[in-house]
Amino acid sequence: MANALFSPIKLGKLTLKNRIVMPPMTRSRASQPGDVANTLMATYYAQRASAGLIVSEGTQISPQGKGYAWTPGIYSAEQIAGWKTVTNAVHQQGGVIFAQIWHVGRVTHPDNIGGEQPLSSSALKAQNVKVFVDNGTDEPGFVDVVTPREMTKADINHVVEQYKQAALNAIEAGFDGIELHAANGYLVNQFIDSESNARTDEYGGCLTNRLRFLDEVVTALVEAIGADRVGIRLAPLTTLNGTVDANPQHTYVEAAALLNRHQVVYLHIAEVDWDDAPDTPTSFKQALRDAYKGTLIYAGRYNGDKADNAITDGLADMIGFGRPFVANPDLPERIKHGYPLAEHDATTLFGGGAKGLTDYPVYQAK
Repeated sequence: MANALFSPIKLGKLTLKNRIVMPPMTRSRASQPGDVANTLMATYYAQRASAGLIVSEGTQISPQGKGYAWTPGIYSAEQIAGWKTVTNAVHQQGGVIFAQIWHVGRVTHPDNIGGEQPLSSSALKAQNVKVFVDNGTDEPGFVDVVTPREMTKADINHVVEQYKQAALNAIEAGFDGIELHAANGYLVNQFIDSESNARTDEYGGCLTNRLRFLDEVVTALVEAIGADRVGIRLAPLTTLNGTVDANPQHTYVEAAALLNRHQVVYLHIAEVDWDDAPDTPTSFKQALRDAYKGTLIYAGRYNGDKADNAITDGLADMIGFGRPFVANPDLPERIKHGYPLAEHDATTLFGGGAKGLTDYPVYQAK
């Protein structure tokens, strides 16, 4: 048994029953038209409510913020009502759930955003990046992204307001808080990383400028719902969706210090998680810990023992287990008792129905 994982922890005004996080995972099952969360999704999340914290799949803050077919939104009255079904189901099972709010920026295709041109920090196309669109079948069709247009100051102000409204909508929908998706090459990340930001105004160039959009968005979120209900996800060392930074360790320690000044309730670090990826250097984790004093969550290739060690060593407070949660709705129980983990069916990750979403059983001990 990984003991450290099963001690309770305070998160703002909340007390979580364990330190296991179900991190955000796109599953593309929202009802159409309208990208509305539904009862199938409610069942899926409620089945996994034994996690100390659930972070929902990314939910777009506007029609233009959508990157992939069939992902849910959080900007319409119908979407808020759909998410209420989900949060009610999770709370009935004793769970805690934050909404991950996202805008994908350039990581999309006009087919997903009503024929519009995507927005980004700069008019730079993400290289070798595909997204999936609704091609009229149950199987997603993958297409190349397109060149975005550089956001004007008016665009920036407008999107900051959309983030703020999304946070208010999430609380109205019954979420316990929100996580800003500032990772994995999406819009906020496109401003932060040096190689995806070619701006020459106050949002580009030096690091202070590249962190300005993050700063403004977080300011708006904290103002809207309080710092104790705002978490942030960063992915310092990944190059997902074509965002690369010339000096990521320096950049993200500074980002952590900025978030510490805002006193956000947690910082969620997505580590590189492909099989032969290098581990995040301990010195970098220590620098993040020194810069940010709130709850630190890490996710990526953890098992029970590795998670236990990270918490015991003081480098992390909570650990996210992504893909293991797909096929193991009772993951905390399996970790606690050393039960074997089921493998997920990769063909059912995106799109479809209950198969590969809600039909994974809990472990039956002999």
